[in-house]
Amino acid sequence: MFKSRTASPDPDAGQRFEQHKGLRAMYYHPVTQIIMLGFVCFLCPGMFNALTGLGGGGQMQATTSANSTCAVYATYAFFAFFSGTVNNKIGAKWTLFLGTFGYALYVGSYLAINIHPDAGGFVVGAGAALGVTAAFLWTAQGSMMLSYATEAQKGVFISIFWGIFNLGAVVGSAVSFGQNFHSMDNSVENGTYVGFLILSLIGVIIPLLMADPDKMIRTDGTKVVTPLQPSWKSAFYNLWVSIVSDPMVLLLFPMFFASSYFYTWQFNDYNSALFNIRARSLNNLVYWLAEIVGSIMIGVVLDNACFSRRARAFAGWSILFITVFVLNIWAYSYQKTYTRQSIPPDAQKMDIYDSAYPAHIWLMILYGLLDAMWQTTCFWLIGTMSNNADKLAIYVGFYHSIQAAGAAVVWRMDAIGFPYMVMFVFSWCLVAVGLVMGFPMIYLRVGQANVLDDKVILKMKLEPRENEKQICLHVE
Repeated sequence: MFKSRTASPDPDAGQRFEQHKGLRAMYYHPVTQIIMLGFVCFLCPGMFNALTGLGGGGQMQATTSANSTCAVYATYAFFAFFSGTVNNKIGAKWTLFLGTFGYALYVGSYLAINIHPDAGGFVVGAGAALGVTAAFLWTAQGSMMLSYATEAQKGVFISIFWGIFNLGAVVGSAVSFGQNFHSMDNSVENGTYVGFLILSLIGVIIPLLMADPDKMIRTDGTKVVTPLQPSWKSAFYNLWVSIVSDPMVLLLFPMFFASSYFYTWQFNDYNSALFNIRARSLNNLVYWLAEIVGSIMIGVVLDNACFSRRARAFAGWSILFITVFVLNIWAYSYQKTYTRQSIPPDAQKMDIYDSAYPAHIWLMILYGLLDAMWQTTCFWLIGTMSNNADKLAIYVGFYHSIQAAGAAVVWRMDAIGFPYMVMFVFSWCLVAVGLVMGFPMIYLRVGQANVLDDKVILKMKLEPRENEKQICLHVE
């Protein structure tokens, strides 16, 4: 089923290739494949985001959902750390395919608990299974998204993908809002989960229809550099080699850790805590709509050819820094007015027709903008460190592993009942630390374009391999 990855010399190294003709040209075009990739994540992680964004997975009691989400990220954190080597072994297409299965199972578990309230163990188990498969999906996604683009296209490709991906959460949120528009309850109906389940099952099929990355040609005529085939032992060793060869990536780890940490406060401790299901659904809808806008906005900044790449990196960092502090000062003015004890799950909560609602929904909109800008900037910074799919897969694995570790910690904190104010302050501090730690990496590492990386890789692929150790060291 899986295509073997070969490490044989590449006779086409350094050449420019004629693009495909006719319908094949459309099918094999990098933008077409990025759009298809976006729809995979539209239908699978997009539904997961729509479900999570409701707060408590759409349930009245958020504890089971928080424990399940903790299980997602705990298993994700482990498997994402090594998923780059899995991607290099079996290829991005098949890694992506394997990664889709857990999403349908996870959505189905919420339908089960809505019908059978004692099915909480199934929800947590489905979360653990999803963590394994999601690690594969996101590593394959990152490798494809960054390696299909030329140097000048990385920000645009990230934005195209991020816009389509977040449209999935928008559609899922719209389904939820429509299903629950006339409801004043604090939980969703079965029809919402059924709709999510059907969409996520469609997402399992799309990777089978995508092109083999080995046949892809970039828009500048160069072939996509495909991963080598080291042994499993040397593949795991490459994780260490990638850090030793470029230790600047360590400065991005705090940004990676914070990149999903703030979701818990936004969705469970703000959206679920303060609003009824109708308002929660609308908040969720506008949040993910704002994500699309945010990814486009920051993509324009990061790919603006009028400025050097270094200037664009500093501009992106500055936008994040200002936005983080403005929004969190605003959010603090709300957080200090309520506690976990003052608003029980079955309380009468804020509705869309309440006078205080407009100001509160604007905070959700702007948090959606911030999240998209944060994620896009992280991927863009990773893309500045290499053009090689092998190394990018490992870096993306680092990103998702560390991101998931942070999320696992914070979702467990929420499940055991940490005060809302503690959750909020921790979230604010972590994003601030991430920006401060990331600044030296931008200052010291982001400079001239890394266009030589692929040429070095291709040259290495022509050199004879005397032993496995030599293959292992060919990360660069």
